[in-house]
Amino acid sequence: MNQVKQAQQISDLLNSWLRAVRAKDVAAITSIYHNDIVAFDAIGQLQFKGLADYRAHWQRCMEFCSGESFFEMHQLQIQAAEQLAFTHFLTHCGGTNDKGELQKCWMRATQCWQHGSNGWQVVHEHYSMPFDMQTGAILSDLTP
Repeated sequence: MNQVKQAQQISDLLNSWLRAVRAKDVAAITSIYHNDIVAFDAIGQLQFKGLADYRAHWQRCMEFCSGESFFEMHQLQIQAAEQLAFTHFLTHCGGTNDKGELQKCWMRATQCWQHGSNGWQVVHEHYSMPFDMQTGAILSDLTP
């Protein structure tokens, strides 16, 4: 399979994943992840090991954003080879607070993909937010 076709397959998976995140469909969200995923998210635990652990995290995230959610992917880059690929992108995401106000921030994401008998699956995911090293404050108002 050539690299263009591999990258297109991953792009298609990410488009479905993005729709699932917007719909708060945890089963569909986590369908792209490998059973042995290791994830570093910007919130919660230091790391998540295994699909059940990460699925529980996604469920908590969806419950936390009880109102309308907002999730966009920007500057997607895909590098694909025969069995391994990686993606990186910026996410502009947020949700409606209890006052009905939409709160948003920018985050960074990197995913490592592996191609196996189940097709392309994410084996590692890392989300982060920039912060001020002197104050420790999260810099949620930065823009690309």
